[in-house]
Order: sequence, then structure tokens, then C-alpha cells
Amino acid sequence: MGLPGKGLVEGLKVTARTLARRSVTEQYPDVQPELPPRSRGVIALMEENCTSCMLCARECPSWCIYIDSHTETAPSVGEQARERSRNVLDRFAIDFSLCMYCGICIEACPFDALFWSPEFEYAETDIRNLTHEKDRLRDWMWTVPAPQPIDPGPSSEDQE
Repeated sequence: MGLPGKGLVEGLKVTARTLARRSVTEQYPDVQPELPPRSRGVIALMEENCTSCMLCARECPSWCIYIDSHTETAPSVGEQARERSRNVLDRFAIDFSLCMYCGICIEACPFDALFWSPEFEYAETDIRNLTHEKDRLRDWMWTVPAPQPIDPGPSSEDQE
């Protein structure tokens, strides 16, 4: 058994070291923070890739994604060809007051239409204004960083 009060002395040492250290304060509005490369800010939409398959809305645990679409018929190309139908996206909205920022919608999208953007300054004074439509989500697409290169992993020489 150790000395009585040893834990208290160790705790006071940590407190004294912390008190002696200079604090670092970022002056936020004037100095922008340096974000990590894979930080999660807001979800951006690449509208051209969206097929209105509704997978993101179905997989979302907080039901914060709203999608409306209609079907258009494309004319047949040849004599034997039949007419094709395709979904056209009318509305794509995300209610960020409900969003948990879990990223399940991004992982569920088979067409790479949703991406994480590091944009984090989208505060509103009214909670009803936190539902962002596809125009705003498309604007955030330009802030999405390029994907990081794939790690080549160990070579066959390293495994021998």
C-alpha cells in the first residue's frame, strides 16, 4: 500500500504545471482556425451525380434529408430501342438542426453525390433557417478538398 495522500499530491503537481503554462487563445473571427484535413463541417451536394435514389434519406437516422423528384421519359434512340425513364431531382434539402453529422448518408450514396465540406460557418439566428436547399448545398461543393492519395501499403519486398 502506498503513502496516504499520494494521489492528492500528484493531482496538485498536474494543476501547478497547468497553471504555470501560458494559455493559447485564438482570436476567432479575426484569425481563422486551421482545420484538420478531414474535418466534418457541412454536407455538400454534387447535384449532377444525384439520381434521387433516396438511399441517403432512408439511411439517415435522424430523418433530416428531404428529397422530391419526378420521372421524365427520354425518347428512344433507335427502332428497336424502348423509351427510358429517369428521375429528375426537384428538391434536395438537409435540416442541419436535426443532423447528427454522422456521415451515414455520405457512405450510403452509391453515386458519390454527397461529400464532407470543411465549411463550418453557417449559423443562423432562427432555427427554421437551418434547412438548406440544394442551391446552398451545391455552393459548398466548391469548398470540398481533393481526396487524399491512397496509401500504397506494404510492398511485396517488405512482407518477405
